[in-house]
This record gives sequence, C-alpha cells and structure tokens, in this order.
Amino acid sequence: MPLVDLSHDFTDGMPGFSLRRDGEVKQFTAAIRPFVTHEASAPFYDGKASFEITEVFFQTSIGTYLDAPRHRWKERRDIAALSLDELVLPGLCVSVAAARPGERIGLSRIDLPADLTGLAVLIRFGWDAHWGKPAYDDYPFIDADVIEALRARGARLLGVDTPNVDTRHDPARPAHSILLGQDILIVENLRHLDRLPASGFRFFAVPIKAVGAAAMTIRAFAETA
Repeated sequence: MPLVDLSHDFTDGMPGFSLRRDGEVKQFTAAIRPFVTHEASAPFYDGKASFEITEVFFQTSIGTYLDAPRHRWKERRDIAALSLDELVLPGLCVSVAAARPGERIGLSRIDLPADLTGLAVLIRFGWDAHWGKPAYDDYPFIDADVIEALRARGARLLGVDTPNVDTRHDPARPAHSILLGQDILIVENLRHLDRLPASGFRFFAVPIKAVGAAAMTIRAFAETA
C-alpha cells in the first residue's frame, strides 16, 4: 500500500516553541550529536569495524508530535499507556480553503461528517508551507463548535498542520482541555496533508513507549489505498 510521510524532519537546531520562564525565554529545539564516533570506536574493534552511537536531547513537544491526556491533565494517561489501536486509525482529511493568519475556524468553514466514530480527523490549513518561517507562528485554529463536534461525533484523534490546535491567546486552551479530557488524542505539526485523499486511508501516530512522557515526537504517516 502506498505510504505518505506526514512528518517534518527532526534536525539539530530545529524550530520549536518558545516559553517564558523565570524571566527568560526558553527555546524548544533538538540537539543531535555523536556520543561515540566511528574514529573513537575503531580501536575497540582492532580497526576492523567502527560504530557511531548518537546522543539526542529534545523537549517532547517538538517536531511532529503526539499529545497524551497527561499533557493537559496531570493524573491522566501518559504516552506509554496509550494502546496501539488508539495510534493506528482510519483517517479523514478535511481542508480549510484560504485560511488566514490568526483566523478562528468554525464549522461553517470545515465540512465534518455527522459520524466521526473511531476516526483520526486531520485538518489541513496548508500551514506546513510556512514551517521554519516567522509566519508559521501566526496560525489559524479551530473554534468551540468544531471542538464540540469532534467530541460529540466520536473522533479518536485530531491532527493539524499548525503548531497548536489552540490559539496561544486563550489561556484555557479549550481544544486541549476538552479533547484530551475525553481521551481524544492530538497531533500537531503535520505536513503534506495535501497528498492524502479525503478518506480511505489509515493514519499512524506511534511514539516510543516512554513512561512518564506527556507528549512525544512521532513519525506520522498514512497508508493509502
């Protein structure tokens, strides 16, 4: 079956959120470097072989990543507690035409079926085109009626090609609060949703089984017919 890669590259120094803490701005990013180099390891194998072991440091909410309920709700399930049947789902991809920076997108702009039972609903704003640019941080987001429709109609996962399903200007974070409160998982920073059909595909959002992690970078992809 054809596979469509929906993840951004995970790179050294990649862009991520910024967070103000203790009077200074903390920048989310990744650091990738050799822990053991080929040159350093070769003497251990009498020069007959060499190996590199890589060291990676990153915050788990970076790149294309999955939010577990614990991301919003302290006592809820973490990444390791999620079952595989929550992470591999039939998919629905809906597009929002001509979304504008900072636009609040309601049901009048998103054509959602009446029954979303068991689906990963992926909303394409086309915002992946701005990845790595300042424009990426001024993104459209879903309104309360879309959040309620996803909950009431049985969706299992929401994915977007923006950095956040919520506006940063609402401290209540309604999409995260309501959806994760109902065990509806969230994937952010997707890309290439334009390569998907509207339906008839399977969506994969499988992270490493990290105990205690509230979110985790993933290799998101779709299997199409």
